[in-house]
Amino acid sequence: QAQLVGSGGGLVQAGGSLRLSCAAPGRIYSSAVMAWFRQVQGKEREFVAAFRWGVGRTLYADSVKGRFTISRGDAANTASLQMNDLKPEDTAVYYCARGVDLSSTPAQYHDWGQGTQVTVSS
Repeated sequence: QAQLVGSGGGLVQAGGSLRLSCAAPGRIYSSAVMAWFRQVQGKEREFVAAFRWGVGRTLYADSVKGRFTISRGDAANTASLQMNDLKPEDTAVYYCARGVDLSSTPAQYHDWGQGTQVTVSS
């Protein structure tokens, strides 16, 4: 199973911004979907955003619409999640994932990153 590498997490105050990156070990094909999920300890993994690589179609959770943007990253074969106006409830471990369906269901994704911690202080 290919291993994605997520990075960019950290500690930020409420209202601040962070940019997460997800690097794939090889080429990301146009049919692929890159996504971000997040998880708080003791809770289920929650969908955040997804992006179809070739056509750029996106899908967002209602809780992040207008604040987060998923897109291609600056480096080749990298996806990014720009997070603005962060709130304490955004605190979680964020996981990047790769699949073939533009879906909010974790089971639809077959490759996962190791997770990066995002902490938003009030």
